[in-house]
Amino acid sequence: MREWELVKETWLHRVNPSLKLGMSLLLCIAAMFVRNLDGMAAIGIGLLVLFLLFTGQPLKRILLLLIPFCAIFVSTASAMILFGKGETLWFEWGLIRITEESFLRGMLIGLRALVFAVLGLTFALTTRPINLFYSLMQQLRLDPKYAYSFMAALRLIPIMTEEFETIRNARKVRGSERVKGLQGILFKLKVYTIPLLSGSIRRAHRIAVAMEAKRFSGNVKRTYYYEIGFSRNDFVFLAYMALLAVMSYGAKYWIG
Repeated sequence: MREWELVKETWLHRVNPSLKLGMSLLLCIAAMFVRNLDGMAAIGIGLLVLFLLFTGQPLKRILLLLIPFCAIFVSTASAMILFGKGETLWFEWGLIRITEESFLRGMLIGLRALVFAVLGLTFALTTRPINLFYSLMQQLRLDPKYAYSFMAALRLIPIMTEEFETIRNARKVRGSERVKGLQGILFKLKVYTIPLLSGSIRRAHRIAVAMEAKRFSGNVKRTYYYEIGFSRNDFVFLAYMALLAVMSYGAKYWIG
């Protein structure tokens, strides 16, 4: 996990998380209504530029992250290309029937899936969860008891992972991991889930009591250790998103 945190911070990391989330959702909704392949390609190229240059990740890691999404693009596009309908026939063999219309529809759907994937991955790699929740509380007036509950839940994930590793290592030392077959699988499922669930319930109860003691259920105005605001990076991000919209709309006329 630490290797993923050691990244180079760019201006995209300093964009207000609420603004970034809102624009990402808006772009996803807009992409669903884009019917032109040139427009979708313009959006995809613009997002790939952000993903490749401004996520702060090494090129090797970026290419590794793109592998599953390229597989999604190929599988989504090929299903429509090979078995779609159309009038301009390019190739036909058995059940496979490739037409110009099916090819364009397949590429459009594949690019749309790729746009969703790249946009979500860019947001995840350039946004710290704690900054996102602080921004939601400060800019969008999210109730602190919900925001801090989500942050506490995120903190429980690495704790549960460490506890799972501790239980597994303890069982290896005792020689209990050698049970094979279906009975062994059911036994392992029981001996892992019961301690993990009981430990999580106890931690959740302690967190709930602590939040009640600190008056997270009240309606008083709170102060924040982290102040999340707006900067010129937000205007650069808005301008870039507007440029993507113009490129998508104009690609139909410029490219034809």
